[in-house]
Amino acid sequence: MSDTERTAKFFVGQLVHHVRFDYRGVVFDVDATFQGSAEWYEQVARSRPPKDRPWYHVLVDGAQHTTYVAERHLEPDAEGAPVRHPLVQVLCGAWRGGRYLPRDAVQ
Repeated sequence: MSDTERTAKFFVGQLVHHVRFDYRGVVFDVDATFQGSAEWYEQVARSRPPKDRPWYHVLVDGAQHTTYVAERHLEPDAEGAPVRHPLVQVLCGAWRGGRYLPRDAVQ
């Protein structure tokens, strides 16, 4: 288990819900701290979430895009249904027990 996985509240393959923008998705990567540019943060992260906490790359359910989200804006997804996204088969492993297995896991 990496340091990021030990400190992050959510894990790769977990379904999450964005509490501010009310969408659900699946985490496909985790950064221990903010890894975007200062320009992106100034333009997009209007609520100024902390840069020293985990940030998540999320496939958005029912959409074509991904998002980069601060931990404080996420909660576990209560719906529990698979995510519909064109990259889910590429970036995620098998769907089992309400989550996606890591892509490199034995399926």
